[in-house]
Amino acid sequence: MFSTTVTGEQFLTAFIETVQMVGVSLFFGSLLGVPIGILLVITRPGGILENKAAYTILNPIINIVRSLPFIILLVAIIPLTRAIVHTSIGTAAAIVPLIIYIAPYIGRLVENSLLEVNPGILEAAESMGSTPFQVIWHFLLPEAFASLILSLTTATIGLIGATAMAGTVGGGGVGDLAIVYGYQRFDTVVVVATVIILIILVQGIQSLGNTLARKIRRH
Repeated sequence: MFSTTVTGEQFLTAFIETVQMVGVSLFFGSLLGVPIGILLVITRPGGILENKAAYTILNPIINIVRSLPFIILLVAIIPLTRAIVHTSIGTAAAIVPLIIYIAPYIGRLVENSLLEVNPGILEAAESMGSTPFQVIWHFLLPEAFASLILSLTTATIGLIGATAMAGTVGGGGVGDLAIVYGYQRFDTVVVVATVIILIILVQGIQSLGNTLARKIRRH
């Protein structure tokens, strides 16, 4: 069931663009966000590497970036986006703000996951003479691994929603298809089809995340 204005090939292309945006943004966002989350935990008051100055600087920066709605962030950093990818339209251009948007979000999710770890485990590790790096790598992260999987699942779903918003400024993907062909041309079929695609994508990712986390907890 496709619209007369949009072909199946266009839907497939839009879907692939959405997957590309989500995948690349999640990868680079995780490279930034996971260390941010770890730093927030270990430098906070009572952390294994307590550092009041570092925590006082990092914490509000994360809050400020997270307080910006994605659509505003998308427009606000257009000069930066253009400087990096030499364009402000299309899939590549949407990835830049997506990374900036998701990195602090992942940081907070990782922080929450790590804070769920029983402090007694970390104290036991330190009492055995483990270095801070060993405590983080061999105790903190493994204990929180299942929760981290769920956190990244939540971040991925948030990214899917953000890519849809990127379509309002020509960011490509399913959101762009919905705006250009569905909303602007009053094609209800396109809108319904894009909604179904996004629902299936989100449900699939959530189910995968839940399954992985459940298997990790069992082991």
